Amino acid sequence: MSQMPQLPQLSACPTCAEPLEAGDNYCGGCGAEVPAAVPSARQEPEDYRLAAPAPVADPRAAAALDAPTPPGPAAPGAQPTTPAGASAGPHPHTRTHTSTSTGTATSAGTGTGADPRLPGGDSRPRCAACQEGTIDRDGYCEHCGHAQARERDHMERELAGVAAASDRGLRHHRNEDAFSVATVALQDGSPAVVAVVCDGVSSATRPDDASAAAAHAAEVSLLTSLPRGAHPRQAMKEAIVAAADAVTALAMEAGAPVPHEEPQQRHQNAPACTIVSAVVTGDLLTVGWIGDSRVYWVPDDRTTQPSRLTEDDSWAAQMVAAGLMSEAEAYADERAHAITGWLGADAYELEPHAASFKPDRPGVVVVCTDGLWNYAESAEEMARAVPPDARARPLQSARVLVGHALNGGGHDNVTVAVVPFPAAPGGAGSA
Repeated sequence: MSQMPQLPQLSACPTCAEPLEAGDNYCGGCGAEVPAAVPSARQEPEDYRLAAPAPVADPRAAAALDAPTPPGPAAPGAQPTTPAGASAGPHPHTRTHTSTSTGTATSAGTGTGADPRLPGGDSRPRCAACQEGTIDRDGYCEHCGHAQARERDHMERELAGVAAASDRGLRHHRNEDAFSVATVALQDGSPAVVAVVCDGVSSATRPDDASAAAAHAAEVSLLTSLPRGAHPRQAMKEAIVAAADAVTALAMEAGAPVPHEEPQQRHQNAPACTIVSAVVTGDLLTVGWIGDSRVYWVPDDRTTQPSRLTEDDSWAAQMVAAGLMSEAEAYADERAHAITGWLGADAYELEPHAASFKPDRPGVVVVCTDGLWNYAESAEEMARAVPPDARARPLQSARVLVGHALNGGGHDNVTVAVVPFPAAPGGAGSA
């Protein structure tokens, strides 16, 4: 366990004087990069375990907790055992984790400055920090170099029976997670609720595009097959295959390497992401995944046992499954989060995991990236982080869970979908 370097404390943004919180890399007011990031006093344990949720410390997360979500038009879009089929090895990339949804989402701001026009009629946005330079395609000021706040830094979405939230976190310059939430009527007229969460592999090419493409493709596939009568488990596997095809297609675009050239293709750093999804149909809960994003079951009655419904495709999980290490030893190792399953042209093989469950009591399904579960790893820890009224207020609960991760350190992008079970006939709202 290592201590974060102690840098000189800054109490306010040097550009706009907005108050800063411990751990901020960017100003919550103007989006300017803090020259000497305010350090967090928290020591990051190697196994990322926290005993209980804590109040939100990040100003962006606090604003999100209080902000109402405007309605928007809909846009197109495991079983707790050893993962089947061990893959050839961990992904060569180091993982970090764009957030899309099936409808209009709230945003923490664009950071483009007060006057979007520059002298001479140039309509490109001004820099929020210096108010002089223009912003390049990567989101940085061409004059002073400051990173600008992006629309997808913080996004939320709520539909009847499902809600999701995603945040850039406190240490990354962009959000490489993606989510998609949707509802659809089955053949008998009953509702099906869909939540898809994807996590881009940060060292791969275009990780934000990979996660967004996968989330969209999986949603479209599920919304097509479920109304036709496909069993949710089969529909889930087909959706994961569709998501994989969408990510692979990114590597086939102009200028990209041909995805099936061997053996050199595995050295081409193709776009890659993980995927996890949950579908609620009547009394059946179906989950599917590839990678290390997770699904948790949290019952309303907290005296009963919560469960993790997925098993990671990761080095640590393989060591534990093989009996070579204890869970504590494996997750303390620096190789713990190396993934052994992912979507992308350089994936060794595609083996979608899918399982169905019939919970015997009401509760919520938590679908999340490791940006959240790093701070609530066990099912019991996740249950303590989930608000007691989560089934009645899924969006508020998603906000609280994002805040829990940000307060814990926010070292990664954070994305979570909260799905009430069973789905309320009239839809679940959030106060």
